[in-house]
Amino acid sequence: MPRITAPTVAEHRAAQQRALLDAARTLLAQTGEAPSMAEVAALAGLARPSAYQYYKSRQDLLHALVLDVFPRWAQRVEEAMLAEPEPADRILAYVLTNIALVAEGEHAVGNALAAVAPSEELNTQSALMHAQLLDPLVGTLQEMEVPDPAATAELINGIVHTATKLLEGDRTQDAVEARVTELLEPYVRKHRRGVSGEQQP
Repeated sequence: MPRITAPTVAEHRAAQQRALLDAARTLLAQTGEAPSMAEVAALAGLARPSAYQYYKSRQDLLHALVLDVFPRWAQRVEEAMLAEPEPADRILAYVLTNIALVAEGEHAVGNALAAVAPSEELNTQSALMHAQLLDPLVGTLQEMEVPDPAATAELINGIVHTATKLLEGDRTQDAVEARVTELLEPYVRKHRRGVSGEQQP
């Protein structure tokens, strides 16, 4: 039995699973190809046979990564939005946090997962992620009482998609964030409480 490096067996297993998932994510982001169990185990600091105690196959590991990556993305975005007390400021938080996640490589991992582990489960998770991302944005827009919150949310998400393409090209994160802020700040400023409805110069 492997040496326990946590207070309990359950915590030890959770830590080892986390190490394997992080290793798989790192390798996937670097190569865009599904890593072998041996590669994942080596990066996680485990023996190859030990990795199979947590995931029965490479496909099993990739599916676990799908279930790990997408909800964590949605959680990061929602936490950033909730940190802003002013509803209008949550719009910029939504966009900038998505940009940061793309810059960190999470989008590349998602794309790589779609390429190397296509499945109904992945498609379902992708659809759920899209809904989870848009829900707090739509809710914020409803709170701001803007016309057609659902359509407005899709338009804002279009900015995220374009920013993603720019980041995957030759633009830096700072440059993309500057352009996005320049574009959205007048809208955000107009809809801050106490300012909504006022004519902007």
